[in-house]
Amino acid sequence: MNGLLILESGQKFRGKLLMSMPAVGEVVFNTGMTGYQETFTDPSYAGQIITMTYPLIGNYGLFHEIEQADRPYAKGFVLSEICNAPSNWQNEGALSTFIMMHHIPCIYDVDTRAVTRAIRSRGVMKGVIVPEFMEEADIADFMKTELDKDLIAQVSTRKVKTYGNGKYHVAVMDYGAKDNILRELVKNDCRLTVFPCYTKAEAVLAVKPDGIFLSNGPGNPEDVPEMYGEVQKLIGKKPIFGICMGLQLLGLALGGKARKLAFGHRGSNHPVKDVRTGRVHITSQNHGYIIDESTLPKNVIVTHRNLHDNTLEGFAYPEKNLFCVQYHPEASPGPSDNLYLFEQFVKMMEGK
Repeated sequence: MNGLLILESGQKFRGKLLMSMPAVGEVVFNTGMTGYQETFTDPSYAGQIITMTYPLIGNYGLFHEIEQADRPYAKGFVLSEICNAPSNWQNEGALSTFIMMHHIPCIYDVDTRAVTRAIRSRGVMKGVIVPEFMEEADIADFMKTELDKDLIAQVSTRKVKTYGNGKYHVAVMDYGAKDNILRELVKNDCRLTVFPCYTKAEAVLAVKPDGIFLSNGPGNPEDVPEMYGEVQKLIGKKPIFGICMGLQLLGLALGGKARKLAFGHRGSNHPVKDVRTGRVHITSQNHGYIIDESTLPKNVIVTHRNLHDNTLEGFAYPEKNLFCVQYHPEASPGPSDNLYLFEQFVKMMEGK
């Protein structure tokens, strides 16, 4: 079936649909050459239509063990070529089967490089995936659909969960945590108590954790003042490690301001410099917002900086016993350059 990707700017891109159902969401692009399955199941993509810039997607099939959540939370996928004859010794099926099983709209045979250029020149914007036969008036009405703002609530756990039996007790605030982030914490001798996103600070501190972890998650951090209000109550009480949305909520809790990037940082190949050591790490990223470092307290130390646009990628506040990074250090997908951060968190809980 023929279909269209239509951007809010009016630009149209033709392709073929896996299913006839339409989709509306914020259209973004991801520059990773591999890792499509981890990307598609990353809860931080909730509410978004993901355009993959790499031409061939699905060539190594599926391996369910590497999925980062129970299902995809993205609104839709835009692909250049989808492979229906994957080759991999771990392959458990075709990507198209996975997409259709979860009923996620997908348009393929699209000029994804042209879509990416459109987003880079105009910024991320709303878009729709629709069948070619859909009436113009119906498309216009569909384009007017309000995008969700309660994205974190959609992807967070509904009940308190526990993982691992390690030495260090970590309270995890789940804003859309990827499974491999939790696994890395467990690998580093941690036992986890995972809390829903709206949990009050008093309930978190009541379990007497050795440290607090603030996870990744989707959306605009300024849409959830009740969440960063609770984070504010946690600061200084226990060692804190934040990733992605965790950094943004910490930044807002400290009085900082968030700013939306023109087209975000999404992919598994973004260079980030550790300004303390001078070492450059290749990182996995997925965010559309950053914290303006000029709005943070003077005692905050910038630890990491993005080499593409010089934006803030990490900061520490030694007086408050916290540190955080904007990127995803757990390597799902992406390189394993930054697994040392989990070890650093353990050392902080040890008082080092």
